[in-house]
Amino acid sequence: MVAVSPAIAQDAGTFAITNARVVVGDGSAPIDNGTVVMRGGRIVAAGAGVALPAGATVIDAHGGWVTAGLVALGTDLGLLDVGAVDDSNDSTADKAAFNAALDVAPAIDPDALPIAVSRAGGVTRAAVAPTASNAIFAGQGAFIDLGVDANPVNRARAFQYVELGENGARLAGGSRVAAQAVLHNALREATDFNRRSGAARASGAKAAPARTGDDIPLDPRMSDSSAARGTDALLTRFDAAALIPVVTGGQPLYVHVERASDIRQVLALGREFPALRLVIVGAAEGWRVAGELAAAHVPVIASGMIDLPARFEQMASTQSNIGRMTAAGVKVAIGNFFDNDQPRYAPQYAGNLVALKKLPGATGLDWVQAFATISSIPADIMGESAHYGSLLPGRAADVVIWDGDPLELGSGPVQVFIDGVNQTLLNHQTKLRDRYRHPQEGALPKAYDW
Repeated sequence: MVAVSPAIAQDAGTFAITNARVVVGDGSAPIDNGTVVMRGGRIVAAGAGVALPAGATVIDAHGGWVTAGLVALGTDLGLLDVGAVDDSNDSTADKAAFNAALDVAPAIDPDALPIAVSRAGGVTRAAVAPTASNAIFAGQGAFIDLGVDANPVNRARAFQYVELGENGARLAGGSRVAAQAVLHNALREATDFNRRSGAARASGAKAAPARTGDDIPLDPRMSDSSAARGTDALLTRFDAAALIPVVTGGQPLYVHVERASDIRQVLALGREFPALRLVIVGAAEGWRVAGELAAAHVPVIASGMIDLPARFEQMASTQSNIGRMTAAGVKVAIGNFFDNDQPRYAPQYAGNLVALKKLPGATGLDWVQAFATISSIPADIMGESAHYGSLLPGRAADVVIWDGDPLELGSGPVQVFIDGVNQTLLNHQTKLRDRYRHPQEGALPKAYDW
């Protein structure tokens, strides 16, 4: 077995992982006796018969599995340490004057304890989403890496997150009728504000960030505008400006819905706002509208294990949900990791999909398909498949060495690289485990010593 290195490399050198069962992530089967070479933070080669570059640090995997790092979509990583302690929780803003304009990026803490725990589980990239608390719009999420560094945010304002279904109904005033009215009004206000101000045309998709007086980086489309707005405007100017990238197709709209009829209502938005780039989150009843999702080319971030209805909107939930949607041609990633549903559980959920193939009447996935739901597919949904989610040449060297099949419950990572840098797997959970594994009589230290 490969030894875990608690030390962290200072830079991304040249590494060659040999004698490995390599999962490239391009849809091919795992390759025995494979080699992965990474240099300068990038994948150079992965597969069989790969030559070892001169001067490379060679790591013998001893037959262990080597994969790309896991990509977790729908997390609160970096926004909280202890969910029940308000002072450590930046995932909600129930007293804020804004909603769509909220941007999680400045609040993400790379030292938050759940980041280290998730990294030790093989997660190397994640989409961080805010939680809606005072309106159906939760705000703008970010795409981050889980490396030990001071700058975790790879892409701020990566998507806008909105709650519909039962949660949206509650936030909008008590019914889905109200939630739909609020949603359509907001998108129409943003469309009108964009027409009056020309903000999207003026900024361009790749314009440099602007700054406000408090030095929070902002998209230029959210900077102040003297354009007049309708006298019946309900959104703040800041929130309306934040939705301009959504209605013009520059920013995906992640919509949390579970019920089949709610999913159909989301798909219908495309007829009124054709530039929308929709992503469905949750979709417990997605299998019932799988053909419609596939025809609309709308991807889904589905919860890994909803097999019993916890709410009325999940009455038709089934373990076969992801398998049936995938069979219909829907692009599905496992995600929606909030509260106690941690990103490190993703391999277990993917493994369950493999096991479902063996149950009469159930619809699961084969191993390659299942692993893709936690690696290459979430990277693709994020628009980052050219950089993450596989071991293809040129991708970021996010590499995990496992001590067994990653989708088996008893397996775990023994070494993790992010951008080619060897990461520590130590965290508060491993320290507590080691501290109390062999308890000794006598006084214990009064404080936890990091």
